Amino acid sequence: MFRVWTSARYTFPLPPGHRFPIAKYELLREQVLKTGIVATSALREPERAAREALLLVHTADYVDRFLEGKLSPDELRRLGFPWSPALVERSLRAVGGTCEAAAAALDDGIAMNLAGGTHNAFADHGEGFCVFNDVAIAIRQLQRAGRVRHAAIVDLDVHQGNGTNAIFADDASVFTFSMHGAKNYPFHKVPGSVDVELPDGTGDEAYLEQLATHLPDALARARADLVIYLAGADPYAGDSLGRLSLSFDGLARRDAFVIDLCREVGLPIGITIAGGYGRNVDDTVRIHLETARIGAAALMCSRA
Repeated sequence: MFRVWTSARYTFPLPPGHRFPIAKYELLREQVLKTGIVATSALREPERAAREALLLVHTADYVDRFLEGKLSPDELRRLGFPWSPALVERSLRAVGGTCEAAAAALDDGIAMNLAGGTHNAFADHGEGFCVFNDVAIAIRQLQRAGRVRHAAIVDLDVHQGNGTNAIFADDASVFTFSMHGAKNYPFHKVPGSVDVELPDGTGDEAYLEQLATHLPDALARARADLVIYLAGADPYAGDSLGRLSLSFDGLARRDAFVIDLCREVGLPIGITIAGGYGRNVDDTVRIHLETARIGAAALMCSRA
């Protein structure tokens, strides 16, 4: 059974015209059920991440000031969200979803959080719509529990995960692989284990060629017990923040390549959806939905 976590009902207020697509999460939850990709019994609501879990990655000062609504106006501008109790709840649930999906992937082979991938969050601050670094927290929890020693992060959001790379700098137990827009946000990149930078306008074939060239070697070098995959929808040609030119088909081929490669080499894979800012939110939902479909199909094939 393909287990999936959703924190869609934990929404938060945003000012009119805000570019963060909060509506996509509920639309995605509806579609995975409507299409039958996920059984109702397999769609889970995550627990709140505990403060102790956050402190495995983030500083106590940052965690407590965020939870208590004491971030400065400059910090909130950098984060990109107005503070509210609802934002706190949403952030904790999204982290919980990735932690639970990553743990489930170790048992099932594949699991997914219909949120997460907040890779621009650093240990001591949030930025770029990323409050806490859910992927880093999930890995640290599993390491602390003795369930994994080494992990690999495959980050195919169009934006580099500068926060993730900073958190795991000089940590040989976590291998970070990122393919992202060279000239896109963040404008100051933090080096990871492998960074593949792409020019604006990169399309399907060039993108997939780069992925096929670099990812197999990266996974071999990682010696990982688990992969966490950030399946960003924002390399799509119709994404307002993407600047690449992938099609729906190209993104589906990307997801299938990553998931199939992990399965071929025997690596459990936890999936997060990461970014997606389509000019039409339905396009973003369609991309995330296809990621879920490919994940579900791969799990079914592995058990056939």
